[in-house]
Amino acid sequence: MVVQESGRVCDANSWSSSRRPMWPSGALRELPQTAQDTISRLSDRLSPATLLADRRAAVQSLKGLARDCKQDVGDRALPGLLEVLSNDAQIDAEIGKAALETLNILCDVEEAKELGFKHTDYVLENEKTVHTLFTLLVDDNFYTRFATLQYLSTLLQNRRQIVQGYFLKASSGSASIMAVLEDKREIIRNEAITMVQALISQSADIQKVLAFEGGFEKLFNTVMQEGGVEGGVVAMEALACVDGLLRFNTSNQSYFRETPLPPNLCSLLLFPPNLPMHEAAPQEFALQFWDDQKLSNASLVVGIMGMLISSSKGSSTQEVSAFTRCLVEMALASNVPTPLKTQALRLLPANLNFPLSGLVVTPYCPVPDTNGEEWDRLEPASALDVLVELALHGEYNGIDSEKRLKEGLELRAAAVAVFENFVRQDEVRLAILQGMLPAENAIPSNQPPVTSTHIATLLFAHLLRSSPRAKSLARNITPPSLQPIPETGGNFFVPADGAPPEEPPTPEADDDDDPPQALLQILSENLSLASLSRSRADTSEREAREWDRLVVAYLCLLSQWLWEDPGAVREFLNAGGLSVLVEAINQTSEVDFIVPGLCAFVLGVCYEFNREPGEITRATIYPILNRLGVETLIGRMARLREDERFKSVGPDAVVLPYPSASAAQHLQQLQKGAGESEKEKEGEIWFDWAFVDFWKSNYYTVQRGLSAQPDQLSSSASGQSQESAMLIASLRDVIQKQTSEIEALQRQLKEKTSAGTDELKTLRNEVASLSSQLAASEEKRKASAGADEQLKTLRDEVASLSSQLEASEGKRKEVEKEQEDLLVLLDEVSAKRKTDKARLAAAGLEVSEDEADDDDDDGVDD
Repeated sequence: MVVQESGRVCDANSWSSSRRPMWPSGALRELPQTAQDTISRLSDRLSPATLLADRRAAVQSLKGLARDCKQDVGDRALPGLLEVLSNDAQIDAEIGKAALETLNILCDVEEAKELGFKHTDYVLENEKTVHTLFTLLVDDNFYTRFATLQYLSTLLQNRRQIVQGYFLKASSGSASIMAVLEDKREIIRNEAITMVQALISQSADIQKVLAFEGGFEKLFNTVMQEGGVEGGVVAMEALACVDGLLRFNTSNQSYFRETPLPPNLCSLLLFPPNLPMHEAAPQEFALQFWDDQKLSNASLVVGIMGMLISSSKGSSTQEVSAFTRCLVEMALASNVPTPLKTQALRLLPANLNFPLSGLVVTPYCPVPDTNGEEWDRLEPASALDVLVELALHGEYNGIDSEKRLKEGLELRAAAVAVFENFVRQDEVRLAILQGMLPAENAIPSNQPPVTSTHIATLLFAHLLRSSPRAKSLARNITPPSLQPIPETGGNFFVPADGAPPEEPPTPEADDDDDPPQALLQILSENLSLASLSRSRADTSEREAREWDRLVVAYLCLLSQWLWEDPGAVREFLNAGGLSVLVEAINQTSEVDFIVPGLCAFVLGVCYEFNREPGEITRATIYPILNRLGVETLIGRMARLREDERFKSVGPDAVVLPYPSASAAQHLQQLQKGAGESEKEKEGEIWFDWAFVDFWKSNYYTVQRGLSAQPDQLSSSASGQSQESAMLIASLRDVIQKQTSEIEALQRQLKEKTSAGTDELKTLRNEVASLSSQLAASEEKRKASAGADEQLKTLRDEVASLSSQLEASEGKRKEVEKEQEDLLVLLDEVSAKRKTDKARLAAAGLEVSEDEADDDDDDGVDD
C-alpha cells in the first residue's frame, strides 16, 4: 500500500514504524517462560481430562526437569504423577516408564536428602502407590518391570518399614516377587534380587511369606544358573538372600530342612553330602582354584551351614553330620584360603559331638616355588591329630609360621577353641593325658618357637581346667629332657588315638644322669629361665616382647593348674617357683605391668591353696606378702585388668594386631617399598577367652585370700584338701552323668512326644475329616429336610390340583351329557318338523320358502 501526502510518497510500513514508540527490542513479543511456569503448565496437563498423548508428553518433559528443579516438580507435579502411575501405567508402558523414572528421581536422597525423604513420605502416605507398584511387577514389559524394581528399591532404602507393612497387605505382593525372581532376563532378575534383600531385612513375616511361596527354590535356581560358588556377584547376592531368609528365623530354618535343598549346600562346595565316614573326601573338593569372588560365595555357603548346625540343638541328624564333616575337612585337609578355614572352625558347635579322633583325613601341603599350583598329599591322620598340629605349628605344617601373620594366628586360635570344646568331657581329657605319660625310649623333640609353646600351654590348660583327676594325672607326666638331635622333622604332637608311634631307640643314659623331672618342675624352671632372659640388658624390644609372651603363657597355665590343687602347689613351691614370682613382682622399674600382675595372681593362688605340709607353708609365705604389701599386689592385679591386651580378648577375639613399627622403621619400610598389605599384617596372642573368664571369676577370691591369716580357713568356696577336691570331683562326675542321663531321657521324651504329637495330629486330622463329613451329612440332612417339606407342599398342591381337576372333569362330563341330551332333543325336534312339513305338503298346504330352504339345508347337512 502506498500513501501520497503533501507531495510525498512513502511506504506504509516505514510510516507506521516511524511513529511507533521506541520500546526495547523484543518487548512486543511474548516474554520467555520461567521453569516454574513450565512445570505448572505441564502439571496441569497430567489431568485425566487431557488426552493420553498429552499426558505422556507432559510426563516426559517433567522427567527432564526433575533433576534440576526437583523441589518445584515435587511441589506441583507429584500428585499428578501418582495419578498417572495409578491410572495409565498399566495401559501405556511408555508413560509408565517415564512416570516411574521421574518419581525415582524425586525420591532419590543422594543429592538432596531432606527433599528426597519429603517426597518419599508423601508417596507413602497411603498404601495405594505401593500396591500399584507390586501390581506393575506382574506386567511382563521390560521397561515397566525394571523401572518398578528400581523405584521400590529407592523407597525401601528410604522408608523400609513402611513399605514392608504395605507389602504384607498387598494381594499380589508375593506373587509378583516370585514372578520377577524367575524372570529369564538377567537384568530384571538381578535387580529383583537386590530389591528382595532390602524387602526381607529385619522382617520375619515377609521372610516367612516368601519362603513358603517358593523363594528358596527360586534363589537356588539362580545360584545354579550362575555357576554355584564359581559364579559372580549375582550368585553372591542370591546366596545372601538365602542367608537373609534363614538368619534369626527358626520357622524358615525348620521349613528349609524339610525341603530337598540342604544337600545342595555341600554340593556347591563339591563335597558329597552322603559320603561315608570311612571314605576319604574327593580331591576335587580338597584342591580347588580360589579367587576373591569365589571366597565370598563360599563364605556365604559355609555361614548358612554353620547356622543350620547351631540351630539343630544338638540333634545328630545326617544333615548336621554331613555339614560338620564338610567344615572339618575344609579346615584341616584342603587348600581353601585361610579366612575360610578360620570361619569353618569357628562355626563348629560348642557341644561338639563329632568323632574327631575317629575321622581320618588326608592333609595336603603346597610344593615350594609353584605358586600353589602343585600340592603334595601327606599321610592320612586322625582329624584330632591334624587339629593339634594346626594349633601348634600353623597351617601346612608351619610353612609360614615364622611370619606370624594375623590371619594364621586367628586360624590357630580357632583350632585351640575347637580343641577346648572337644575335651570338655573328662573321659576325653584323661585319654589324651594318659597318652602323654612317659614311654620307654622316648626321644625329646626340638625346642618349639614361642608361639607354638604358647598355644601348647593353651591346649594343655584346656585339658586340666576344673578337673582334679586330670591335674593329678598330669603331675605324673615326665617329658624327656631336651637335647640336640638331628633334624628329622619331628614335631610336638599329642597322641590322642592310642599309644604314640614307635621311635628309634635312644642311646642308654649314664648312671650319673639325674632322674627325669616332672612336667610341673620343668615349667617352673622354664619360667625362671624366661624371666632371666627378658631382664637382660642387650635384649631388643621385639625380643623382650617375645619373652614376655612366653612368661605370660607359663603363668596362665600355672594359675589354672594350681587352682584347687594343693599337691601341685606344693610341688611348684618346692621347685623354687616362689622366688621367681617374688623377683618379678619386685621389679619396680618395670614399665609393662602384665607380668608382675600375673605373678601376683599366681602368688595369691599359691597362698590360697597351700594346704599340704612341706618346706614352704602359708606361714612362710605370709611375711613375704607383708613385705611386698598386700595393697601393692592388689594394685598390680588391677593394672593387669585394665591392660588393653587383657581387655581386648573376647570369645572370638584372641588374636591382637602386633604394635606398629616406630616412625623411623616405618619410613624405612616405605622407602624400600615394603608397605604391608592387610593380609600381611602381623598378629600376636597373649590370652585366650577361657583364661580371661577364669581370671575374672576368681580375681576377688585371690584378693580376699591375700589378706587372710596363715591359720585362717580358705576364703574360696572350694575344698581345702585333696580329699575334698576329689569329693567335689566325684560329685561333679555324678552330676555330669546325671545330666547326660537327663539329656538322654529328654531326647527320648522328645522323640516320644514328637511321635505322640504326630499320632495326635493324625487323630486330629481324622477327627477333622469326620467332623467335616458329619457337617456335610448334616447339611444334606437339612437340605433333605427342606426338600421333604417342599415335596410335602408340592404333594398338597398336587392333591389340591387333582381334586380341582376331578371336579372340573365332573363338570365337563355333566356339560357334555347335557350337550348330548340337547343334541338328541334337537334331532328329535328336527325329525318331527320334517315329518310335519311332509304331511303339510301332502295335504296340499302351502309351505314357506324359509322352511323349504331349511329343509334343503337340512338335506345338505345330512
